[in-house]
Amino acid sequence: MKKVFKNLTVQVVIAIILGVIVGLVWPEVGKSVKPLGDTFIKGVKMVIAPIIFLTIVLGIAKMGDMKKVGKVGGKAFIYFEIVTTLALVIGLFVVNIIKPGAGLNFDKMQKGDVSQYTTGDGGKIDWIDFITNIVPSNMFDAFAKGDILQVLFFSILFGVALTALGEKGKPIIDFFDKISQVFFNIIGYIMRAAPIGAFGAMAFTIGNYGIASMKPLAMLMLSVYATMALFIFGVLNIICKMYGFSLFKYLKFIKEELLIVLGTSSSESVLPRMMDKMEKFGCSKSVVGLVIPTGYSFNLDGTSIYLSMAVVFLAQVFQVDLSIGQQITIILILMLTSKGAAAVTGGGFIVLASTLTAMQIIPVEGLALLLGVDRFMSEGRAITNLIGNGIATIAIAKSEKEFDETKQQQALIELKTKNKVAV
Repeated sequence: MKKVFKNLTVQVVIAIILGVIVGLVWPEVGKSVKPLGDTFIKGVKMVIAPIIFLTIVLGIAKMGDMKKVGKVGGKAFIYFEIVTTLALVIGLFVVNIIKPGAGLNFDKMQKGDVSQYTTGDGGKIDWIDFITNIVPSNMFDAFAKGDILQVLFFSILFGVALTALGEKGKPIIDFFDKISQVFFNIIGYIMRAAPIGAFGAMAFTIGNYGIASMKPLAMLMLSVYATMALFIFGVLNIICKMYGFSLFKYLKFIKEELLIVLGTSSSESVLPRMMDKMEKFGCSKSVVGLVIPTGYSFNLDGTSIYLSMAVVFLAQVFQVDLSIGQQITIILILMLTSKGAAAVTGGGFIVLASTLTAMQIIPVEGLALLLGVDRFMSEGRAITNLIGNGIATIAIAKSEKEFDETKQQQALIELKTKNKVAV
């Protein structure tokens, strides 16, 4: 029995259940334990930037061939665009069939304050600023802020420059290899606190927002979660079969990460662990280093589903009959705006405000309806994003012959052994 409770999966499940109970029975206590979740996520974010830097630099340096680096990066971006567009289309298809917003009255529903997302220029994303902001004015500032895109840019530049040194750069590569191991040891220590973080985050969510806030928009929530399940077990499952690996074995392999994301509502909370897991699953360090960090900004499958469904949901609430042409326009706009979601404070709401402003047919004030339930859908978005990024990494690794089948089999055998010991 002691071995069971030492298992991180079991610990996180128990923590989530306790968090729900505390949030329901003692809401004020639930609100007060928010710092537990915040502190855990801060601890993870503390090492994300250096881990991304070291993984990308080592990945590029060990790959050696700059043409191959460009090929892997190009494949990744093509994959991201195709799959996220599919996510947008599936979201639109389902929301048109189920019509979760039909029959709802905007004037009679409880609303939140969305002024922070709609003031000034209506929440528009300045694309010139977005692109120029990718280049950091100070590399230390980029690391201090934890700006993933800026760290990514500097890491790629550093990796290319280090590779150009040839044999002279080998001592630096060896040094970075050892430093990388130190940081992964640190994340291992931080992850021991994952159950505490999951408990704090879940207790706060339930205590602060309450189950009652979900009732008016329950159909939207069910529709979004059902669509994400359809996407995972439909589209992503097909991709897994195309590249010769099992979706279900992959999900079992990352079950601890999925539970941590469920508890914290943040896919960033497991980014370092996910990079380590993908290497253990058989992907080369170089592919993992390039695909996972970029995927966290450009391969947001769950977010794409939510965004397309939210726009049409609001159109249904305001009784705006969208034509096929207008819905195609929604897809085209979201193909651009959704890519800015990870780099903008306020994420999904800024993107939604930007999309509604660009369309000029659905009131931006409608976002107020979503504030109450958005927190309860963030878990689904984060989990779908996480699953999608892992599958993207495996698919690209296999297509580049940078995947070790023996390593994968060994990892799955170790997982079975670990589960038997836990039982």
